[in-house]
Amino acid sequence: MRWLRRLLGGRRVQLDPERQQALLRDVQQRYGAHAQIRFTEQVQTLTATLDSDDGLVVAARVVGQVADEAHLDLQAQAQEILRRTGRRLLVHRRNYRPLWKEAGPALRWPLFALPSGFHPYAQVAAAVAVVGSRAHRLDRVTDPNPLLTRVFEVLDLTTAGWEYGRVRVDTDAATLADQLITSAGQVLAAVDDPPRLPPAVRELMRRNNTTAVHDPAGPRVVAGINLGARMRESFLV
Repeated sequence: MRWLRRLLGGRRVQLDPERQQALLRDVQQRYGAHAQIRFTEQVQTLTATLDSDDGLVVAARVVGQVADEAHLDLQAQAQEILRRTGRRLLVHRRNYRPLWKEAGPALRWPLFALPSGFHPYAQVAAAVAVVGSRAHRLDRVTDPNPLLTRVFEVLDLTTAGWEYGRVRVDTDAATLADQLITSAGQVLAAVDDPPRLPPAVRELMRRNNTTAVHDPAGPRVVAGINLGARMRESFLV
């Protein structure tokens, strides 16, 4: 694997685990729903803060942790539904859409209540942006393929939340989805042997409908986003 050869070879990058831990603490503690600045401003500040190889490692950790926590949350919800109703739900990380289609009203969208406190429209959006903008550096610091899988997983959770999880599509939500698509495309273009596009993405790419995007502060529709068109634009290259 090219990423492993670069890690072990003469082009090894200098990483600082202590700096990474400090960056991660800062990302976790200073930003999110409790911060007194808008999500767009948080994302701008965070992407600048993480604009380094150490920052890229932190961004990759945030994306992976968010995907792992969301999966555990959905598994716990499925177990609770089984306990209360006897209804067995299958939770597959490669494709969450069947789960949401079957049990959407009974499920809570996990990205608003992660144990880490990472917020989808703040730390997650910024981490995804860094992963995309520095995709050319990924194979120097980590294996990009599992990370790409986690980016697609968060994209799946995001779009399923819109369709089945009663998640309001405002400009912050649309910005997250757009950034996930953009960054996934950037990583796809940067890796040697990318994994196949997951089923949820292939399903959405066959669509051509536009979703209304609302003002975060009110009911007014301010834009629209065509997820299928955006995915075809980014992934079919």
